[in-house]
This record gives sequence, C-alpha cells and structure tokens, in this order.
Amino acid sequence: MTDKIALIDYGAGNLHSVHNALKAAGATGVSITSDPDAIAGVDRIVLPGVGAFGACCDALMAIDGMVDALEQRVRHGGVPFLGICVGMQLLADIGVEHGTHHGLGWIGGTVEAIETVSPDIKIPHMGWNDVQVRGDAPLLENGEAYYLHGYHFDVTDKADIAATTRHGETLVAAVARNNILGVQFHPEKSQRYGLEFLARFLEWRP
Repeated sequence: MTDKIALIDYGAGNLHSVHNALKAAGATGVSITSDPDAIAGVDRIVLPGVGAFGACCDALMAIDGMVDALEQRVRHGGVPFLGICVGMQLLADIGVEHGTHHGLGWIGGTVEAIETVSPDIKIPHMGWNDVQVRGDAPLLENGEAYYLHGYHFDVTDKADIAATTRHGETLVAAVARNNILGVQFHPEKSQRYGLEFLARFLEWRP
C-alpha cells in the first residue's frame, strides 16, 4: 500500500500500536505527525484517541492550524478518514465528560456516560464484544472487537450509525458519513478482525 497516511499525533492516542497495526494490515506510507502543513498532501487520515473527551479535544485544538487542516483535507478534500475510540467521539458536537466540551461537529450527537441499572453490567465497557453492522455500512463486517470506554456516542441522525454493540443497552460501535468513518472499538487490539478492518480501510475509495 503506497498511499500517504497521516496518523495524527496530538498526545492522546496509543500511536505506536495503531502504527504497527496499520503496517501489519499492509500500509507502507504511514507517518506520525503533529504538523498541520503535512496534512495537505496525504491520501488518508487516522485520528486515534485514548482518555477523556475534553482533554483529547483540548489537545487536538491546541495544535495551531490542525483542526482547519483536517477540515480542509477531510470535509472539503474528501480523503478517507478513520477515527478510533475517542478519535471517533471527537466527531460529535459535544462531549459531557468532566464538563461540557465542543467536538469537531462532523457528525451530530453528544458523547455521554454509559448508564446501566444492572450491577452485572460493568462500567467502563471493557473487553471483547460484538460488532453488529447496520445497513450498507462501509468496510465493517459482523464480528467481535475489543472495546474500552465509559462514554458512548449518542448520534442525532440514526442514518449515521454504521454498527452497534450491546452492553446493558445498545451502544454505537461505529459511525459513517461519506468519507468519514469512526469506530468505538480498538482495531489495533482486535486481532484478526481489527487487521482485516484496517486492510479494508487502506483500500477504501469513498
């Protein structure tokens, strides 16, 4: 795979695990970058994320010009984009973890705490669980993937939901709109399922 792929470094992702998974899936042109100017020439963008919504959002927006560069390349340039875990949640309008924080607003919705009334349902949602594809969602297949999150994406337009999982309640496992795809699970920790998913992302021509 010779596409130039930007793996965005904003201090809030397990970059090396994602980088290694992309390489294992067939990518050869992956660069870890925090330089907005480098975004203009890439063919694909991956935004990882681990931690609290607000902290991740602040870290991303603290890089001068990064959000504008992503907007230009993804929303206007149409390059394939993948958000992973909090990187997916940042697509939302708002996150309410430790206060109210504005996200990128690319896919409408709010990131809220997972709630459960059953003591058998542990929070955070951690470990292997199903991925149930909805409709003709791009790249995704039914299977099992690895999750680790205490907050979930409550999506405004249900047509943007690409897959769900079940943990006490139905939770969004993936969102998709045009060239934008986000997954709540960690493909880099999801073994064969995750690598096969990343391989499809590397071939995706939305």
